[in-house]
Amino acid sequence: MKIVTDCAADMPAEELEQLGIVQAPLFIQFPEGEVNSADITADAFYDRLEAMRPQIPTTAMPSTGLFAELYRKVAHAGEKVLSIHISSGLSGTINAAREGGEQAKPEADVSFWDTLTLSGGERFQVLAAALANKAGWAYDAIKERMEKIREKTEVIYTLDTLEYLARGGRIGRVKALAGALLNLKPVIRVDTDGKYSTVKTERTLGKSMTAIAEHLYEKYAHTPVWVTVLHGRFADKADALTIELKQKLNIAKLEVMRISPVLGVHTGPGIVGAAVVPMELMGDLG
Repeated sequence: MKIVTDCAADMPAEELEQLGIVQAPLFIQFPEGEVNSADITADAFYDRLEAMRPQIPTTAMPSTGLFAELYRKVAHAGEKVLSIHISSGLSGTINAAREGGEQAKPEADVSFWDTLTLSGGERFQVLAAALANKAGWAYDAIKERMEKIREKTEVIYTLDTLEYLARGGRIGRVKALAGALLNLKPVIRVDTDGKYSTVKTERTLGKSMTAIAEHLYEKYAHTPVWVTVLHGRFADKADALTIELKQKLNIAKLEVMRISPVLGVHTGPGIVGAAVVPMELMGDLG
């Protein structure tokens, strides 16, 4: 079976290559032209983003035709395809994928999985599928494990400013303006319906990061966990959050990674957060 995902999963290129995962592109549309999010480094992207202010680029998902072509290509050896994507509550990507799968019949046999999350949370599900597939697990067993990971994973973050969410239409401008005037730093998580919800609102990033750590402790307590700390261009805050999480959680594995530029369009460089999953759901996969 071949695994397909999208670049909102924030998977490093070497990880994709090592596990044979095929990544569908998501696009950033700058005034001077469209860029595949996978083809621009995080720093180059944020340089362009900040140079554009007060304008903001837009994002675009792959077309149904692109998905159909991709499925035909990866299924050329008659292998079944499992296509795993960013939450349907945050993007139409999986809908385009499903339509592409219909177009690719009968050449490609494609199953679809809505992660109901994004970034590091999406990556955990893709990794589990790829590793279990490599280990020879049956499709139903892979699906069951992804379901457990989807249920038990937390993706949570805070933002230095609401202006990018407002400009991208992700929150109302009036709400963003009020937040900016009060210098509010929201703590946002991906809810069970695959959409964003606000956990808490603080006046400083330090307090927001403490709120993230406390929320994660309430969910996981002493359970051994795999933690991926994620940021845009906020390395010092990522380090500070890492220290807080080490103090509160039983961390079995820890990484610090950058979010994909296609996600950074909607957050700006000042984002820091974490994706967390119980290690027992990942540790037996290799």
